Amino acid sequence: MSLLLRNGRLPGSDELVDVQIDDGQITSIGYVAADTGRSPTIRTVDLRERWITPGLWDNHVHFSQWAQTSRRLDVSGATSAHAAAQLVAGRLAALAALPTAGDQDRLVGFGFRDGLWPDAPSRTLLDAASGPVPVVLVSGDLHSCWLNSAALAVYGFAGHQTGLLREDDAFAVERAIDNVPDADLDAWAAEAARSAAARGVVGIVDLEMTWNLDVWRRRMSAGQNSLRVDFGLYTHHLDDAIAQGLTSGQIIDGTGGLLTVGPYKVITDGSLNTRTAYCFDAYPGLSGEHDRGMLTVPIDELVEHMRRAHTAGIRPAVHAIGDNANSLALDAFEAVGCTGSIEHAQLLTEADVARFARLGITASVQPEHALDDRDVADRYWAGRTDRAFRLADLLAAGVHLALGSDAPVAPLDPWVAISAAVGRSRGDRAAWHPGQAISRQAALAASARGRHSIAVGQPADLAVCEIDPFVASVADLRRMPVAATLLGGRFTHNTL
Repeated sequence: MSLLLRNGRLPGSDELVDVQIDDGQITSIGYVAADTGRSPTIRTVDLRERWITPGLWDNHVHFSQWAQTSRRLDVSGATSAHAAAQLVAGRLAALAALPTAGDQDRLVGFGFRDGLWPDAPSRTLLDAASGPVPVVLVSGDLHSCWLNSAALAVYGFAGHQTGLLREDDAFAVERAIDNVPDADLDAWAAEAARSAAARGVVGIVDLEMTWNLDVWRRRMSAGQNSLRVDFGLYTHHLDDAIAQGLTSGQIIDGTGGLLTVGPYKVITDGSLNTRTAYCFDAYPGLSGEHDRGMLTVPIDELVEHMRRAHTAGIRPAVHAIGDNANSLALDAFEAVGCTGSIEHAQLLTEADVARFARLGITASVQPEHALDDRDVADRYWAGRTDRAFRLADLLAAGVHLALGSDAPVAPLDPWVAISAAVGRSRGDRAAWHPGQAISRQAALAASARGRHSIAVGQPADLAVCEIDPFVASVADLRRMPVAATLLGGRFTHNTL
């Protein structure tokens, strides 16, 4: 059966149009005679003058972690290590009063950002708040974990001096705590997918650090069909991926066309808040081997990994945040002679903006990070923040831009990313480097795989909005009311 969406508007226009969908594709856009909708083979839905936009993608997600975040202790509001420890003590006290207190085998929290704290996270401080229950607090940027003594013993770091683990050690712990039973995690993932669809999302690039092929096959075979998923691979997956003949862009059989092989991701440096993003200049107050951050994959290894993936038909996606890490990542792309993406691209030199364009590298950026990081950037990248989150410069140079959230680092909500890219601020704060703001049209396109409007012949992956996104205020973009979402012409969210 065909679907006819009547009385809709396209962004930037007040003209009413009808959109016909056949076999999951847009087949016509324009005025349709009033009696057409009476055909028994056409289902008609009146949009009542709402705006039709392309369906949105979040181009960088850690989906299983995002699905678990609401079930973890929220320590994002802590303004000191002491305050975070008090949140832990309070939660454990509340849990101890429950009839199931004996079932408490660990406590996991998420969201601390210690870059501007007046005191440092320490094992002893967390021990005093927690006692014998293993406690793991994951930082808001995912690049560090703070553990008490009990958790350090459980996860293989007994005797660690501070309890604050960074980069590869932190990632090892994060993988270890991601051991929720499949049935529970899949149920949470289904809920998170429905919530994403309610925000106009039709697809994600899932860069979770597990073997996502099996995870998403299982979920989709069980009926999860709210999202398209491009799943990422990591270095420890390359052998299996190549042996199975997986290539980027390949659609996985038996998933209704919803599951696609995504990129090969390699993490080459850390993050700003953890002070491990690899920079040309030293961080104020740091000294020693890592005073400029951490290069976690040397350039020769990076080139070797990327070449191997590229030769097998798998597109590289390189995590680089600091300016030196971005420069080295571009060196690697040039050495291999392939295209791909740099994930984050937060701090860039002028020369490297031009190299993004010349090499055809996508800048996969998370604009909400600019608002989360602005204060810590002003401290640790002082005098350089005019080179941070250079969205306007990248677009002006002709670079393809892809926006995302890095959820759970920021919410899985492309309207939040669009608002941050357009306004460079939230709430009442003045815009941060407003010269790097981009247009609403450009931000929408960067969140919809290059589309800022719909056209005949495109997949009917659509969002129906209550406000015209091309004229909405920055605040309205952030809260954008979505009345409906369609995936291949099928409603995944509908309040019409």
